[in-house]
Formats: sequence, structure tokens, C-alpha cells
Amino acid sequence: MAKNMAKEKVKMPELDPNVRNKNFEEVAQGYTEAMALEEAARCLNCKNKPCVSGCPVNVRIPEFIEKAAAGDFIGAYEIIKTTNALPAVCGRVCPQETQCEQKCVRGIKGEPVGIGRLERFCADYAMQHGYKQNTDVTKNGKKVAIVGSGPAGLSCAGTLARMGYDVTIFEAFHVAGGVLQYGIPQFRLPKELVKAEIDGLKELGVKIETNMVIGKVDTIDELKEMGYEAIFIGTGAGLPKFMGIPGENLNGVYSANEFLTRINLMKAYKFPEFDTPMKHYKKVAVIGGGNVAMDAARCAKRLGAEKVYIVYRRGEEEMPARNEEIHHAKEEGIEFHLLTAPLEVVGDENGWVTGLKNIKMELGEPDASGRRRPVQIPGSEYIMDVDAVVVAIGQSPNPLIKSVTPDLKTQPWGGIVAEEPSGKTSIEGVYAGGDAVTGAATVILAMGAGKNAAAAIDEYLQNK
Repeated sequence: MAKNMAKEKVKMPELDPNVRNKNFEEVAQGYTEAMALEEAARCLNCKNKPCVSGCPVNVRIPEFIEKAAAGDFIGAYEIIKTTNALPAVCGRVCPQETQCEQKCVRGIKGEPVGIGRLERFCADYAMQHGYKQNTDVTKNGKKVAIVGSGPAGLSCAGTLARMGYDVTIFEAFHVAGGVLQYGIPQFRLPKELVKAEIDGLKELGVKIETNMVIGKVDTIDELKEMGYEAIFIGTGAGLPKFMGIPGENLNGVYSANEFLTRINLMKAYKFPEFDTPMKHYKKVAVIGGGNVAMDAARCAKRLGAEKVYIVYRRGEEEMPARNEEIHHAKEEGIEFHLLTAPLEVVGDENGWVTGLKNIKMELGEPDASGRRRPVQIPGSEYIMDVDAVVVAIGQSPNPLIKSVTPDLKTQPWGGIVAEEPSGKTSIEGVYAGGDAVTGAATVILAMGAGKNAAAAIDEYLQNK
């Protein structure tokens, strides 16, 4: 039985909105030990553990919270790590409100237990107190290649390394981490934490080769020739989508991928300390309503933009972004133009953006996704005064590997065809998971796919 029957979670300390929107410091400051103890005491420790079924990697939630409630934060962390390779990451960016916390019994008559906040605290506590994991792994002599070092690849690599496999990750960028590095801003997920999590995998013997574009430098067939008995493809969804409206080729129009990559990997937020070739804009429109759109808008504000607008063709209730991200964006001064659709990016004679022509919308009948279809309101067009436009309407898997691997079956939209839950593809010994299979989704779903594929690879190689 819970010792703390408070209906609300212990509040998360946050930086003041008018301070944080001018820097890239982490917004959520994390629990203190006293806060963690208080929140952990809210858990009922249910016998049927409904929260666990809501976690894509099946973290043993009541068990780790019970340890935390007793003040054994290291013990709690060790329990989390048995199923989750990246707890400091997941505690920050997982949509717990639609997963584990959605199934929490405490949520019936109040707020659910702050599972994500406790996971984050335990991971941070272990790092701050110099926790050393057990790296005594018996090697089995079998080699596995992981293509891509995002959440799916890291999860698969960590799981296989603990089983004794000789694992090498091949990463196209110059740093490992995938979307954790280039896509999620510092104020939501500090790069130092991502590096620490990756260093933990290296301690287990995982090797990482950067600047390795599989499909160009080496192919899947060549990896097999190099002695890798199984291959996991976790290349994510890095091919941006555009709207196909006039003016998208003007200077000052970015895909969200490029915009965030310049900020995160090319350190545009440290200009002029790092001379990244990126102009700092005064008025920015971000098209889209997901977490990526929120990240781009909040970054633009931190880079000094006086006005930042979210332009989304549906209403706030239909926005796919987490409520927390929408709330933080509003607090930081981002202006929302809802039920608004772009028609054209307007430019000057030199090819630079000067405005965004929009039209007002209203919601009609539901479409195939179940959401009400936005319909244009004739005569409601107007031009928004901006000097930059960021398109954040989604992304799809990069077709590079498919282009040089004709036997690899893919969906018409580009996703790799892979069996559930094994991740087995049309090529023997080749598995895939995460956004490369499903299209853009969440970090934890990609991690779950990587973990499932690792189990399937182990079974395949044991029976080979």
C-alpha cells in the first residue's frame, strides 16, 4: 500500500520560462532525493503490475520504485538497467503519459505515479555517484553489425553485448547517438547524458565506427563478407518531407531535420564561438504540430528570434506533440496559429524568405486517421511576416541502403518490411527495427524494437 496518498505528483522543478527561452540549459531540473522518496511512496506496488505492460521495454516498474522508496536508488537503477539500456534518456523523452503512466492505478482518481521522473532521478543519481556496471561478459566469438547508432541500434547493441556478442555499430555521422544527438535539443536531453549512456555500452565492449555511411562506404553484403554473421538495420527516419507548395526552395526554408542538426551537431547555438553557417533569424514560422515542431520553435526562440509561430492546420486537441512540450512552448512565448495551413512561401528578388501565405481552416468530417479533416475557409488568406520557415511535417526512412540492396523488401512509402516482433527482414541474417521500419515514432518504441531484434538474432545465431 502506498505511504503517500497525495492525488498529485511531486512537482518537477523547472527553469523560469523567461530565463530558459534565452539559453539551452535543461528545462526540467530533476527531483531532489527528498522529492524522489516522496513520489516513490505514492506507488501502490500492484500485484498485477499494469504499468509494466505499458512499457515497450517492460521495465520492472513497481520493483524499481519499491527500491527507490526505500532510498536504495542504486538498486533501483540496476533493476531498470536489466531491461532498459538508456534510462537517463527514457526518463526525459519517453511519452510516459501515453504508456506506463496511462495504465497506473493511481491515475484513476488523480495523477499517476511519476514513473518517468523517478526513472530519470535513479539514472542521474547512479551517474552522479560514480556507479560502475558489471562488465564481466563471456564472449561467444560471434560478430554482429549494427547499422545506425540511434535508440534502436543502441538498444540492440547493448542487449547483444551483454549476451557475449562482438558488436560493432556503424554510424553515418561523426558522433554516435542518432536522433538523440542531432534531433533532440540540449534543453530537453543534454548531450553529456547521451555520451555517458553510449560510454556505458563501450565499457561492455561495443565498438562504434563513425563516418560510416552504409550503402556508400560499405554495403550490407560487404558487411557479411567482413565476417558479421547477423546485421541489424536501425537507420531511423531521416529523410524530410516537404509540403510541395510554391517557394519551398527559397533561402531561409529549412527542413526540421536540417534546422535541428545545425543546432545540435554543428553547435549553431554557440555562435560565434562555433562559426556554424546558419543565419540567426528574427521571425520564424514552424509548420507542424508534433514534438519536432515544438523543438524547432523553441530552438528558434533561444537563437534570438523575436517572434516564433507554430502553424498547424488542425486544432490543439489534434496536435500529436506531448502536452508537456506544448505547455513549455507556450510558456516560452511561442505563438500558435492553429487551424491554419500554408499556401506559399513568399520571397524577395534575391531569393530570401519574406513571408508565409496562409489560409484559415475549419474541421470537417474525420479522415482515415480518425481525426477531423481540415477544410479551407475561402477568402481567409493572409501573409505572415517571417524571414525563415521550418517545415516539420514528418520524415521517412532514407532509401540509401535499399538502393544498393535489391533483395531487401520495403514498403511503398520506404519503410523496411520486417516481421513482428523479431525484426526479421527478407534477407537471411538481416534484421531491422525502429523508425526505419515503422516510420517516425518514439525513442522507447525504437528501443523496444532493437531489444526484440537482439533476442531474435541471438536465437538465429544459436541455431545456425
